[in-house]
Amino acid sequence: MTLGEMAKALNRPVLYVHGLQERFELPVLADGGYAPAYLACLRRIVLLRILGIAEDRLRELWHLEKKLLQLLHVDSAGSPTWFLDACGASAHASRRLLLTNIDLGREVSGGPLQLGLNFSRQVSELFASADMGEDAIRILNQCLEIQAGIKSDVALERPNIRAAARLAQAR
Repeated sequence: MTLGEMAKALNRPVLYVHGLQERFELPVLADGGYAPAYLACLRRIVLLRILGIAEDRLRELWHLEKKLLQLLHVDSAGSPTWFLDACGASAHASRRLLLTNIDLGREVSGGPLQLGLNFSRQVSELFASADMGEDAIRILNQCLEIQAGIKSDVALERPNIRAAARLAQAR
């Protein structure tokens, strides 16, 4: 699929879609090289923006999810779109991250992860975190916190979306 075809499917100008690619640091592929998973990722971002979720919040979650997946070595597949390849999958929704849609193999509700623990305190270290390795649980907790806020905001918009859909059908 081309960039133009994706823009048409999203009902957005090509410039808008290209802007999303830049701001979310998505790979720009040769014309016709976009897979359906790429479109599914963009669609999720567009739909969340329609629901009033701030783009900076989505970008923060996007980068955290990618960082978590790198810590879990999901990026070893060799695909330039490794972080997009699961978008569009629908099985086991409760086991998937919100934006990358990667299946973590177990529910990501945070129950067994002790979400109340304080991992935010910085301890002076001899080496940088990149040299020692990041804490995947801490990153996952950050993802889950942002994801929970987004889902809460979406739930609050549900009545307005239903009313807007009824209004659109009446026309």
